[in-house]
Amino acid sequence: MTTSTATRWLSPAEQASWRSYLRGSRLLMEALDSALVEHGVRLTEYEILSMLSEAPGGRLRMSVLAGLVVQSRSRLTHTATRLERLGWVERRSCLEDRRGVELTLTPTGRKVLEDLARTHVTSVRENFVDLLTPEQFRVVGEAMETVVRALSEQHTPR
Repeated sequence: MTTSTATRWLSPAEQASWRSYLRGSRLLMEALDSALVEHGVRLTEYEILSMLSEAPGGRLRMSVLAGLVVQSRSRLTHTATRLERLGWVERRSCLEDRRGVELTLTPTGRKVLEDLARTHVTSVRENFVDLLTPEQFRVVGEAMETVVRALSEQHTPR
């Protein structure tokens, strides 16, 4: 965070890049969400299922999951309730300490995710990966990893 009182305005080139990033990221998220909505799922729900599928035992503590998907705890709880009603996840007491709550991917949820993953990956390729050269894609990944490292330290889900 800058301690100076003077605002460092963006140069015209920085402003153009920033606006391209904002518009492009919003259009990309809309395209990815739209591909999944056709199957009755939002991108935020898919991301939760995906994170659970990659976790040991298909389970994650709700607070950890909130951080991974960058959602508030209350928003995650709301989304988890919908996924639970569909039979795709279950809430359970944490195995380690019994105080916290874990979200666990059910066998039905895993099957649904396997089907949704094809749609999602196709959409990611069509709307992002295949539009860039391999070098551009690598640079975007490196740049966003820098942002993630810097901002993850400051961000704690509420």
